[in-house]
Amino acid sequence: MHNFVIFIGLLFSSILSHAQLVTAPIGGNKKASVSEQIGLTTVTIHYDRPGVKGREGKIWGTPVAHYGFQDLGYGPGQPAPWRAGANETTNITFSDNVRIEGKPLAAGTYGLFMNLGEQETTVIFSKIADSWGSYYYDPALDVLRVTVKNQPLDKSVEWLTYSFVNQTDSTAAVALSWEKRMIPFTVSTDLVGTQMASFRRELLSKNGFTWQSLVQAATYCLETSHDLKQGLIWADQAINARYIGQKNFQTLSTKAAILTALNKSSEATALLNEAMPMGTISELHQYGRSLLAQKRNQEAYAVFKTNYDKNPNQFTTNMGMSRALMAIGKPKDALPYLQAALPQAPDAQNKTNVEAMIKTISDGKL
Repeated sequence: MHNFVIFIGLLFSSILSHAQLVTAPIGGNKKASVSEQIGLTTVTIHYDRPGVKGREGKIWGTPVAHYGFQDLGYGPGQPAPWRAGANETTNITFSDNVRIEGKPLAAGTYGLFMNLGEQETTVIFSKIADSWGSYYYDPALDVLRVTVKNQPLDKSVEWLTYSFVNQTDSTAAVALSWEKRMIPFTVSTDLVGTQMASFRRELLSKNGFTWQSLVQAATYCLETSHDLKQGLIWADQAINARYIGQKNFQTLSTKAAILTALNKSSEATALLNEAMPMGTISELHQYGRSLLAQKRNQEAYAVFKTNYDKNPNQFTTNMGMSRALMAIGKPKDALPYLQAALPQAPDAQNKTNVEAMIKTISDGKL
């Protein structure tokens, strides 16, 4: 019996030494991750969230979040920056190449450390992404350092938080907020370049086997004025590619628009003359609206007139003619079309808009 008890004790000790059940993060900290898409680039941060826990005024510049580089009393013993979180190394992942505060950083996963100061902080991106805290920090493995200004917060943040602020189509600031301090750094992406690379990949897959996808990619080149020659290739493929190419209003007008942007107006005119008879009432109207948005008012008038001749005295074509005539400086000529459109309005909002346009012209404000 005595030997059996010893055996069970040894077995239990062996199990404890080789297996560990999942428990909450140590120290009462919280595990978290946050992810945001900036343009087409996904940025993800994994971190542990320490709490203030009544230590207001005793966080920054103390052993909790120390300033500068310090020997943390463990690991190799060389001075290390703050871990920018708690427990495991905080890490940040970029799905594409980015710029941090204007400096290039390749796609990948990095350990995130911070050399804290009272007024400013140096944010460090390291190859050490899977470790514990900053105990094993090695400056030789730094990939990028950027220095940013600390910002005060009016209200205390109890649990350390990473968030994305000040977003635009291609940028955002990643902000660490804790207690009454925020430390933000700006991430910039090459939205157009990333989008073009995405189009090139997708057009080699099943998504490329439609003329609609080619028109979408070509239109993006036109709207961004980026790589119009590539846009012209895609527009031509939408018309002529084997099996998927089609001659229709969308494909022909897209190519015509790119030819116009490339100052090849005679070729563009020939394509538009071929496209016009193919256009539906909606396609012609939307094309005319896009020309108005580009201030190509005379060209827009020609499109709206063609649409009206094909589909006379309908709400859409009456409105098209009125907008075109106002754009070319003939508001009084637009008035009969607006008066015809008023009883044709499909809903109250459209009716209100037509009434407002009629009043503006009648009052001589155009």
